[in-house]
Amino acid sequence: MAQDSTNIKETIGALDDYVLLGRSGLRISPLSWRIDTANAYNFGEYSEKSEQFLGEYIADKCSQVVIATKYTENSTVLMPNVKYNPNAGGNHRKSLVENLDESIKRLGTGYIDLMYVHAWEFRTPIEEVMRSLDDVVRSGKVLYIAISDAPAWVVSCANTMAELRGWSQFIGLQTTYNLLNRSLEYELQTACAELDVGIIPWGCIAEGFLTGKYTRESVTNLEMPVNIRTENEQNWKILDEVIAIAAETRRTPVQVALNWISQKTGITSPIIGARTKAKLVENLGALEFKLTPEQMARLDTVSAPKEIPFRYSIYSNLEQYVGKGIQIPDKYKPVFMMGAQEKL
Repeated sequence: MAQDSTNIKETIGALDDYVLLGRSGLRISPLSWRIDTANAYNFGEYSEKSEQFLGEYIADKCSQVVIATKYTENSTVLMPNVKYNPNAGGNHRKSLVENLDESIKRLGTGYIDLMYVHAWEFRTPIEEVMRSLDDVVRSGKVLYIAISDAPAWVVSCANTMAELRGWSQFIGLQTTYNLLNRSLEYELQTACAELDVGIIPWGCIAEGFLTGKYTRESVTNLEMPVNIRTENEQNWKILDEVIAIAAETRRTPVQVALNWISQKTGITSPIIGARTKAKLVENLGALEFKLTPEQMARLDTVSAPKEIPFRYSIYSNLEQYVGKGIQIPDKYKPVFMMGAQEKL
């Protein structure tokens, strides 16, 4: 029988219970409200307006907030009436310098708290990326650096190289993570645990699928990527469990989904993208309770990937080869749990 946790008083915390981002002293909230802008969202138009608006909003409170932006994407690729510039995007030094200067100009802050490599584009050498990022940190234009949507080997190689050469290291990683997509738990979570890189997940409610507003009977004419979510029966089973636990805890499906993520190993500050004040208040309510271990296990089980790639599929049986009853560091336990969940 499901456990009724309506009277459980344990909470994740409060919005002003600040957490440290990775191996740094930078304090951020346990939930982040779109802390990043980017040079090429909506091919530049949205970015320019959002950075200008944000700059005006924080003009008298710059030291009280943590502002992040990104560079990599090329805003001239599909912009009408704009000549394509191959160097306007990418991970290289020219792209970094020019996009950073434009972001600082629009924000009017003089510097960026956290600068992200938006995505790994497999063209610029890692040493060029890390040296260029270290240069903008040393110049005072950037305080900390992070990376988004990159393979684990890139994060590992980049930070190891930077440590050996005395350069700035990535303190944060953005990547998609939710109950429908747990790919983070393969390589990235372990790499971040080893390197002490904070994980800031986006897509936490799977583009709205986990809000519970969709049903099997009302999924026609939906836009991507939500329409793809509806085609997978396991996704509906996951949603059913989220809704069931929401009823038990007298919370909303959104709060349950965010609470689950917030309790996962290595997660620092899930990104919320509420568009109204009411939705923002609902999102923040995810911190006001704590799913029980039994409820966490139910969500882990129903959302476990159907196929676990080798070698992760055998880690749950590793004890019979390396020795039984030996402690596993907490930061590595998710890797060992994956194979066990697959068998359930």
